[in-house]
Amino acid sequence: MAKTYDVIVIGSGTAATTVAKRVSATGRSVAVTDFRPYGGTCALRGCDPKKMLIGGTSAADHARRMHGKGVEGDVRIDWRELLEFKRGFTDPVPDKKEKSFSDSGIATFHGRARFVGSNAVEVDGETLEARHIVLATGAEPMKLGIPGEEHLIDNEGFLEMEDLPRRIILVGGGYIAAEFSHIAARAGAEVTILQHGDRMLKGFDPDLVGWLMEKYEEIGVTLHTGTEVKRIEKTGDTFRITAASGGGSETFEADMVVHAAGRKPNFEPLDLEAGGVELRDGKLALNEYLQSTSNPAVYAAGDTAQMGPPLTPVSNHDGKVVVANLLEGNHSTPNYKGVPSVAFTLPPLARVGLDESEAHERGLKFRVQCNRTPGWFSTRQQAESVSGYKVLVEEGSERVLGAHLLGPHADEVINVFTLAVRHGLTADQLKDTMFAYPTGASDISSTL
Repeated sequence: MAKTYDVIVIGSGTAATTVAKRVSATGRSVAVTDFRPYGGTCALRGCDPKKMLIGGTSAADHARRMHGKGVEGDVRIDWRELLEFKRGFTDPVPDKKEKSFSDSGIATFHGRARFVGSNAVEVDGETLEARHIVLATGAEPMKLGIPGEEHLIDNEGFLEMEDLPRRIILVGGGYIAAEFSHIAARAGAEVTILQHGDRMLKGFDPDLVGWLMEKYEEIGVTLHTGTEVKRIEKTGDTFRITAASGGGSETFEADMVVHAAGRKPNFEPLDLEAGGVELRDGKLALNEYLQSTSNPAVYAAGDTAQMGPPLTPVSNHDGKVVVANLLEGNHSTPNYKGVPSVAFTLPPLARVGLDESEAHERGLKFRVQCNRTPGWFSTRQQAESVSGYKVLVEEGSERVLGAHLLGPHADEVINVFTLAVRHGLTADQLKDTMFAYPTGASDISSTL
């Protein structure tokens, strides 16, 4: 006999947790299922463990930058100790997460869920039924369709490697390649990035990305753009990578090859057809309420929905939208205006709002404030050499349209600009704000 609930949530990450906890708090019956350890990508395989590793590499990097400025002595990374530091956070997450669900009266299941009806899924041979089913399964590394693809390790493999290889190649040019290359290089590895596009970090301002590339050169990361990987072969403990570049062919050798070429939801195991859940152009066909257009019992949130940027705050936001619609009927729609994004390189690169091309496409009239700032106190105090900004302000209204920051504190200061972009604050309002000094935020008036 099937077990029946008001809501079944497939996944256990940020979006799933938001939905399950908030719905359960109203007294409705909720079940959560995941085929992986509870916690989701951010807490176990992405944002948080990555930042734990950056905690060590950034400390070492800062000490090295301070050589000759009052800090002396050799600083090195002990990879295994740094890994244990990271595991001190990640290892307890699954049990804590599952206990948290149980303490909230949420039923927990383990195993891959697949639809067996419009309102039913099967998990490990057991049938679960519900009025509503929420898909929050996250994303997985995309299939590249190249020979030897099985030799690639993904983000999870990188974050769990017991020893740091001498030579690492990252395939791709987005967040994972940008951030993992900085971690690995500062920990002592020889790092090469193979990116098929003409530059890295396409979602960020090209000028600031160009400035950041100077840092890659400084730390010894080799970047090959316009380079498409065609084949990966393994001989003993060595990997041989064949790539097409400039009309010719190049070969590279490494001790580890990392998949950093993008992620997307994996819908195949869900058997969406059995649930009457349609796809459109490879994405879930959803309406503005994050509800399936073909099966009104099904909603989606976060990376699975693919409606907003694939970021943790968006997953949380989507979860709140879905909860509102589940509890009160369809009325809430997501608002992705002013979503900040950060590449946690060293120094970090951040953006929020529009870039110049997007502002031009919307026909907006605006001025651009742009400058490199290696001489600013906030940069010099960190013994950093690379920093700068670009801020877009609408003419007439003086609204802040977008902000792009590179340098120490960029990952925190971007939040102030996020407040401005999302709520329509003006440059004059930011200038009139008194920020604590000296801090990263105290530079804001100088960027406007």
